[in-house]
Amino acid sequence: MSTLVRRAAPFVLVVLLACLPLLDLRLPGLLPGPTYTPGTLHLLALAMVMAALALSYHLLLGVAGLLSFGHALYFGLGAYLLGVVMGELGLGLLPSVLLVLLVGVVVSTLLGAISLRVSGIPFAMVTLAFAQAGSVLVRRDPGRVTGGEEGLRLPTDQVPDVLVGVANTRHLYWLALAAVVLVFLLVTWVQRSRAGRVAEAVRENELRVRVLGMRPFLVKLVIFVAASVIASGMGMVHLLLNSGAVPHIVSAEFTISLLLMVVIGGVGSRWGAVAGAVLYVLLNQRLTALVQAPWVHDLPAPLRIPLSEPMFVLGTLFVLVVLFLPGGIAGTVSRMAGRGRGAPDTDTLDGVDDQESDRMPPVDAGAR
Repeated sequence: MSTLVRRAAPFVLVVLLACLPLLDLRLPGLLPGPTYTPGTLHLLALAMVMAALALSYHLLLGVAGLLSFGHALYFGLGAYLLGVVMGELGLGLLPSVLLVLLVGVVVSTLLGAISLRVSGIPFAMVTLAFAQAGSVLVRRDPGRVTGGEEGLRLPTDQVPDVLVGVANTRHLYWLALAAVVLVFLLVTWVQRSRAGRVAEAVRENELRVRVLGMRPFLVKLVIFVAASVIASGMGMVHLLLNSGAVPHIVSAEFTISLLLMVVIGGVGSRWGAVAGAVLYVLLNQRLTALVQAPWVHDLPAPLRIPLSEPMFVLGTLFVLVVLFLPGGIAGTVSRMAGRGRGAPDTDTLDGVDDQESDRMPPVDAGAR
């Protein structure tokens, strides 16, 4: 019975989330208003977009063990390129989406092939360099195609009316919900595929995989491209949701935010990545409101200054999670569930992530 409930829970959750725009639910202190209002729906949709983006980063870090500081480049690529293609070429939404995805595959394959020539910290630095180059291009575009520091506006003439305007926020909410469900299924499929299992083996012992005659470079490149294309897709959803794009989404700081989401949720867990992203977005929203509270301005300077910076509070949370909850949200729930069943304490995340993936067979068996 417990297995049946565990398997049915995700479907029940998706149905409940799909019904939120039709309900009058209130969570004071957490949501800005009832669940049917545009402000609340926009916040929840943003949380879903970030959850899907965190899932793409999970593929890099949690599956392949690739620490990238430039993942925001592909998110920004999807957002900006969609706006540019619709605005400059006059294409409709669907043809533009297909074209952007194709460009995302080409760009991520090219940059991934270069970045993966190195590993570890050098890999992180190379991805950071590419992201910084993209950020400079977006901010200082000489042709003003990207809008520079002011950002890029969504060409609404090329977008269906049901996805434009505050009155249609619920449609954008449902689009974000469909996107996060699709990404979760896609990430699950990739992780459980042969490429995903070999990538996990490479993460644990790349030399052994080489000795067995496999090609770790190609496997890591497949994971890199899959994660990057998913990020580009979510960038397009982000553009529609916010009716524009700003240079911040291409910055290294934005990638660090993704890293925070995955670590807070639990590295290696799909559900953890989703939970970490949702928690991060809600905390960021509440902290932004907190810094405007009158009592914060009345505090002494040593307290007022750090509390006025949401990133300082989030950074402190990150440090506390690393020190006291090394498995993040997913690992903590897994350990608590293990103790409740009388099972020995374990740091594995399989229990909380719906048996995250069937235990990976020994690499020797995969080689055969």
